[in-house]
Amino acid sequence: MNLREKLAANKFVITVELDPPKTLNLDKILTEVNSANFRKIVDAVNVTDCPLAKLRMSPIALSHIIQEKIGLEAIFHITCRDRNLLGLQAELLGASALGVRNILALTGDPPEVGDYIMATGVFDVDSIGLVRMVNKLNNGYEYSGNELKDKTDFFIGIAVNPTAQDLTKEIKRFEGKVSAGANFIQTQPIYDIGLLEKFLKLTAHINIPKIIGIMPLKNYKMVKYLNNNLPGIFVPPEVKERMRGKDVEEGVKISRELISKIRKFKEVAGIHIFPLRDMNLVCRLLN
Repeated sequence: MNLREKLAANKFVITVELDPPKTLNLDKILTEVNSANFRKIVDAVNVTDCPLAKLRMSPIALSHIIQEKIGLEAIFHITCRDRNLLGLQAELLGASALGVRNILALTGDPPEVGDYIMATGVFDVDSIGLVRMVNKLNNGYEYSGNELKDKTDFFIGIAVNPTAQDLTKEIKRFEGKVSAGANFIQTQPIYDIGLLEKFLKLTAHINIPKIIGIMPLKNYKMVKYLNNNLPGIFVPPEVKERMRGKDVEEGVKISRELISKIRKFKEVAGIHIFPLRDMNLVCRLLN
């Protein structure tokens, strides 16, 4: 069964975030994702698209390599930052031809947050427009409305933040993405079960698979950074205090507790793990 079939069959899935390297050598990444324990518990890997506007290998290329060499399904990220309407569609047609058909459609981090502040942020569309574009390709049409000879078959994922400061606005955008053709969601990391429960109740009318983000905390410094620098992520005081003077072992313990609670929600279709480039954390969390 592929990811689409597993979610349709209500199988609880595990996906893992993977940053491509800034090198041509893929030995380390391929070894990590090809380990027996990793492949036994992970249904798909998300391959990011130059996250934080920093140079990385093409997510489509790496996704194709992982699927061909390892046999592990990939979800490639594509952002609106680096390509205009023509470039986005060209990339999507190429991905489809390569058999890389799970996608996470994102607006993308602006160039000024990364190493190339002189780069042009294109943003011909936002993530809602990108989902609409992919859905048009799935129906055999270019974004312009011109008919194509073939239809793509992308399984369209989107990102949603259950702990957004303006949750009403976030849910409205969520609804817009689903109306445009989104098939599943993966959320930002969750540390507060109460906020997740509120989000699930407010989005009960949106009937697509919801995969919930988990990011193990490595130390107290990381907690402070998340709360002070990333408005979309909230670490509650009780979790913050548990990490005071502690290391990743406590972070793994907290994440395991969160996963156990998250699995009890019937609305949840799976877990999306942000391992912060430490694939060993995935097996430690789930074994």
